[in-house]
Amino acid sequence: MNERAITFTLNGRPREVQVPAHRTLLDVLRDDLGALEVKEGCGEGVCGTCTVLLDDEPVSACLVLIPRVAGRRITTVRGLGEGEALHPLQEAFATHGAAQCGFCIPGMLLTAYAFLREHPTPSREEIRRAIAGNLCRCTGYAKIIDAIARVAEGRAGRG
Repeated sequence: MNERAITFTLNGRPREVQVPAHRTLLDVLRDDLGALEVKEGCGEGVCGTCTVLLDDEPVSACLVLIPRVAGRRITTVRGLGEGEALHPLQEAFATHGAAQCGFCIPGMLLTAYAFLREHPTPSREEIRRAIAGNLCRCTGYAKIIDAIARVAEGRAGRG
């Protein structure tokens, strides 16, 4: 097959894979690099389950062909915290009971992280719109919105 060497940074660490150019970032992350925190949901880019950050922007990993990530930074939910410490969003999701089955949570966290970076003091309605592309079957979204709002309130209090 027409394999290529692709070099990129994953959660702050340089990585290189030798893979066919038609493979998706999702497949390479899960199957070749063992990043099982990146989940596959719909495979069509509409559920948000496979969301990762590509150079700090949320993308559906199921839609990104691996050559597109050459020389770029990929962040999964494991890359949010510092070492063993959880990121404040991860802590808030745990504290507020925002994760039930956990399947959508990695993508939800990364979407919220990117959103709060651009909108540090959002309203609940703005949060609701920001996560609209991340589908959850378990929570009804209220606890997820509560957790994101709590982190935003904490940032506003420090500002």
